[in-house]
Amino acid sequence: MAAFGAGTPLPGSTPLLSKALAKLDVARCRREDEAAVAAGVRILAWPDPHYPAPLREIPDPPPALYLRGSVEALALPAVAVVGARLSTVYGQNVARMLGEDLARAGCTVVSGLARGIDAAAHAGSLAVSGRAAAVLGTGVDVVYPRENEGLYRRILESGGAILSENPPGAPPLPRHFPVRNRIIAGLAWGTIVVEADAKSGSLVTARFTLETGREVFAVPHNITSRTGTGPNLLIQKGAKLVQRAEDILEEMPAGLRNRLGAVLPAGVAGAKEGLDGDARRLLDLLSPDEPRSVDALCASTGLAAARVLSLLLELKMAGACVELPGMRYARAGR
Repeated sequence: MAAFGAGTPLPGSTPLLSKALAKLDVARCRREDEAAVAAGVRILAWPDPHYPAPLREIPDPPPALYLRGSVEALALPAVAVVGARLSTVYGQNVARMLGEDLARAGCTVVSGLARGIDAAAHAGSLAVSGRAAAVLGTGVDVVYPRENEGLYRRILESGGAILSENPPGAPPLPRHFPVRNRIIAGLAWGTIVVEADAKSGSLVTARFTLETGREVFAVPHNITSRTGTGPNLLIQKGAKLVQRAEDILEEMPAGLRNRLGAVLPAGVAGAKEGLDGDARRLLDLLSPDEPRSVDALCASTGLAAARVLSLLLELKMAGACVELPGMRYARAGR
């Protein structure tokens, strides 16, 4: 963050931002920045014309962002999809579906690369060759959780962006994550909460979204489910209920909507057309709500485990099924 010195007045800076700049250890920041650039990390300081315009409008914008990937992904209309780490099959299917459809429509899908809903939303956007932006609570070179390393790489390979206000090497400290939620909210025109318990960080993101005068959406959920508490409460308080991507897109201002223009995907029904007989039969055995193990699918189909695993990979690539922890599989929820 040594792209500007401590105390430097910036156009449009807020009192909070000016106070933060005044406390900067410029020498330390300069060393961190030089190391980041040497490692191929781009720094988007406030004066940089590529600094995301929506972030300039929030009450406490980061003085600078560290970026890996494509800065172009930050120029597209963005929608955040957030939710519980310990999520249900239903929630993951919905997050993936929304990620796919929003990306196909031309939006950048913003989330936090966490397990559960965040990972499902990112995976959905990548399934249709869309753009994803992941905001980390670590440095941009630290993948957390480690299980999402493949997803991290796919975001970069697909022209997406990995962002953080923490310098490279920063560990996943608990205090980093509530703070990074304001960046997720600040990058996006609107935020969708898919699943969240009463104390979820996703509700913090929703609050940041409301404080900046942007739109909050929520996906309805089972009233007896712990992770249904958050979105149902948001709906009760006035958030728009979401069942499909069109519910978000129709609320988008005309100026943003006119920058979109792609057709929404056909979903599982369309993906099914290109499948062979065994793959179709396997897909018919999968449910969006009750994941099944490989052993159970082998028993139902009479196929060898190697063949079932090959077919499941084909279905995953087609966006027709999702893999859950413990090598359990469910139909993509459309």
